[in-house]
Amino acid sequence: MRELWLRLRSDITSDLKADLLRSSANTCTCALVDEGDVDLARKSGVKTIASPKGGDVELLSIRARSKIGRSIRVGRRVAVYITVKNPEDLKAAVAIADLGPEYVVVSCPDWKVIPLENLVAELHGKCKLLAQVANPKEAIVALEALELGADGIVLEATDPKQLTKTSESMRRVRTRAEERGEAPRVEIIPAKVVSVKPAEVGARVCIDTCDIMRRGEGMLVGSQSSGLFLVQAEVEESGMTSPRPFRVNAGPVSSYVLAPGGKTKYLSEIKAGSEVLIVDRKGKTRSAVVGRSKIEWRPLVLVEARARDKTIKTLLQNAETIRLVTPEGSKAVTDLKAGDNILAHIEEGGRHFGKLVREETVLEW
Repeated sequence: MRELWLRLRSDITSDLKADLLRSSANTCTCALVDEGDVDLARKSGVKTIASPKGGDVELLSIRARSKIGRSIRVGRRVAVYITVKNPEDLKAAVAIADLGPEYVVVSCPDWKVIPLENLVAELHGKCKLLAQVANPKEAIVALEALELGADGIVLEATDPKQLTKTSESMRRVRTRAEERGEAPRVEIIPAKVVSVKPAEVGARVCIDTCDIMRRGEGMLVGSQSSGLFLVQAEVEESGMTSPRPFRVNAGPVSSYVLAPGGKTKYLSEIKAGSEVLIVDRKGKTRSAVVGRSKIEWRPLVLVEARARDKTIKTLLQNAETIRLVTPEGSKAVTDLKAGDNILAHIEEGGRHFGKLVREETVLEW
């Protein structure tokens, strides 16, 4: 669980200090205060106090290198504060982490991303890295650094509402590791191809993501929201084209695609910045940001299949690079024939603005 600390400025009024500390008692893990504000923090109900003296966590500067070891040896909880402005400061922070403090608190006044990425890489697993920030936007950047993110945030707030907003923002942020661990699975089942028929030219959509997909991964798309085909990303190499593992050639603008949260979207709605769901043959999912949605007019092919006594359909571009995921691998739509097994996702009910309504009766042909 990532931590949120309040850093209480010494140059604000006593009334504002009291308001911030009372708010931090409900939203923060710890309040970082000067020695003279420890008693005020105690009276405000703060759970944990970090301070140079009198706190639950002893706050030390990087210049107090010799004191760090002594405090740790006598069982004190230690946080070391360092301002990072150059490569030498980065090296110093890494060296301090090797001494064994519980926390390293860093302020990066000039560069906000690169130093944090370097520190996440160097300090991960050694101690808790806390990044000092000025607002919720900076907090999100710190929590997403290098996919792992900082272990916590120290917010130099001047308004109690900032604490609440930052706390809410932190609860929504997920690193890639957390997303993968928490991502729900969708049910993927075999479907038997009934027919494959060429169709006329139509406007089809390529979804180019900001992710890299592998064999057996793609997106669930189809002509019916209750029956979606697992279309593989363009990960296969051929003599005529290079792999484009970021791309799923998904089908006509009117088709559905499964998005995060179990919702469907029309392919026509997908654009740069949208989120889509990447799915593998076992039903494992992860969300991906769209970098580009590309619509071009191409010859299409209609694929019909049966699963659970239900006929499902999808239109795809009629080309060798478009492949449907099968139980054993994948197959190009140009090689697909009746009797082949492909993988699909079936649901009962209808959709209202993309949200599943299981009780609704909807007929889609």
